[in-house]
Amino acid sequence: MVVSEWCGTMSVMVDLLDDVGWSGFFHAMGPAHDTPHHLAALLGGDDRAFVAGYSHLWSTTLRPEGKVWPATAPTALRVVELLNHLVSASDDPSLPDAMLAYLYAVGVAADVGDRAAETRARVEDRAQELRSWTDNYLSVDADGRYRMWQDGTGLGELVLDQATLACFDLMPTLLRQTLPHLASERVGRRTCAAAAVGAPARHPSASAQRPVLLERFASMARAAESPYERATLLVAMGHLGGDTRSWLTHPNAGVRGCAALAPGLAGDETAERVLSGLARSPRAFGQSFGDMAPPLQFQFEPYQGLLRRWFVS
Repeated sequence: MVVSEWCGTMSVMVDLLDDVGWSGFFHAMGPAHDTPHHLAALLGGDDRAFVAGYSHLWSTTLRPEGKVWPATAPTALRVVELLNHLVSASDDPSLPDAMLAYLYAVGVAADVGDRAAETRARVEDRAQELRSWTDNYLSVDADGRYRMWQDGTGLGELVLDQATLACFDLMPTLLRQTLPHLASERVGRRTCAAAAVGAPARHPSASAQRPVLLERFASMARAAESPYERATLLVAMGHLGGDTRSWLTHPNAGVRGCAALAPGLAGDETAERVLSGLARSPRAFGQSFGDMAPPLQFQFEPYQGLLRRWFVS
């Protein structure tokens, strides 16, 4: 990319990042006024700022247990725009993949299912209290913020529920923006996109799209170039209610295992035999992907606990 194009891209991104009232949100370290600068650094040429920005994205705008802060929803919205710019502007092809992985993590955290209506009712019922609590939280120092989590009102936890609901409401936008990346020529991009698409596709508004999306995943799995890509697609299919039964006899152990993990196959005898076999020989699962780690979804719940049981036992 020539200098003039790069400068133009940076200018657009700065405008996008500044177009949010960041001081009204908070993340792990307090008020989120620093988040747009860290995100902009991902497009810059300062290596130290880049590392700090990347770390901020994963360790500060997301909670350690894979949940969200109030700053997560506006961050995710800007990450989508950042992703689209990075595809054309970045010399590092792994960075757009990492942005898709971040969006997948947000989608997992926001997958509240049928709890959304009940959560919304509680949040709306105490909206003024939540606004006051947040304003106070943003105005105090670190010690004051710590004390507010211990104030016994439960408002802090409800603010976090409100943040999760904000991410849930963002899912249709994330789905629309991540779908095009399924057509990438890069295997890594396609697999990260499949994971990122799978979470928001569980949103109620996407029900009509799921059959077409499942057929697309199935077609991509049949044409996949690697066990890693195929297994990632099967995990995404399973989460969307797709039928992965035909893959339970695949010669690759990782592919068989990911097919067997589909929630719709709970209790299926063949799937249970596959999982029992992997539990007895967990190393076969890891080795089945060669030099690559298991699919992206396994970095997050609910699969993280499963891998711990397989590999630690």
